[in-house]
Amino acid sequence: MFNRILFPTDGSDGADIALGHLLDLATYHDATVHILTVADTAQDGVLQIQGNDVDALVQEGERLVREAAEQAQKRGVDTVTEVLQGRPYRKIVEYAETNGLDLVGMPTHGRRGLERFLLGSTTERVVRRADVPVLTIHPDDDVTIGHPYQDILVPTDGSDCANQALAIGVDVAGTEDAALHLLSVVALSALGADARPDIQMDILEEDARELLDEAAAFADNAGVEPTSKTVEYGSSIHKAVLTYIEEHDINLVVVGTHGRTGFDRYVLGSVTEYLVRTSPIPVLTVPAPDPDTGETQ
Repeated sequence: MFNRILFPTDGSDGADIALGHLLDLATYHDATVHILTVADTAQDGVLQIQGNDVDALVQEGERLVREAAEQAQKRGVDTVTEVLQGRPYRKIVEYAETNGLDLVGMPTHGRRGLERFLLGSTTERVVRRADVPVLTIHPDDDVTIGHPYQDILVPTDGSDCANQALAIGVDVAGTEDAALHLLSVVALSALGADARPDIQMDILEEDARELLDEAAAFADNAGVEPTSKTVEYGSSIHKAVLTYIEEHDINLVVVGTHGRTGFDRYVLGSVTEYLVRTSPIPVLTVPAPDPDTGETQ
């Protein structure tokens, strides 16, 4: 299902760790990896540079893609290399769309720092704007990123975007023969100040179980039998998801870029944003379906 993978690199340690995981993925799926470096000639303080300075940025980019391609060649992975100029996130998104790629794989942060809770600005913008799924990978040395995936988690809230993520998650689970975990989180904050919170809780739980039954039926029809259908409760949806990841040794979480609280493709849903920033495992973010075609944008 992942035949053409885009790997944007800035030469950081985070990018190197992400490349190793993407090469595992490419080997498994017999995919071609497009290796891209964007010479950031539009960044603040670089707007006026010309000539030799731009040439130096491009030459550095050529070195980065060459070295990444050499790593891929050692693994027997076919590559395409490209060095572009401009704003990195724009060029990455444009390249993925223009070349009909299936997946973009990126570390959550690169040259600008390794602060765990600060999502790299380029990665964040790509996740928000890309028309294809984006796999974000934490470049933490103390975390083992396993592949093939053995346990895949798909949280759902019943939104169109979550359903699109479910379709991708089921596809990945089927392709990699992985266990599929379905999760719906009842946010206790949704109870409000009602005098009968027990009644509200029953209603919310019933809704969550209906969502899981529908998701399980979709998976069954695709030939993938879910390993679990779980309703969790918590004051924070993303924390409940992280707890489930830890307790069930999940290898990959697949989530829509936004859910019921918003449908603006440029505003990353808060739950997804927290997961991308803090998840110790790869997060596959799936954009909303096109309202005209019903397909991933």
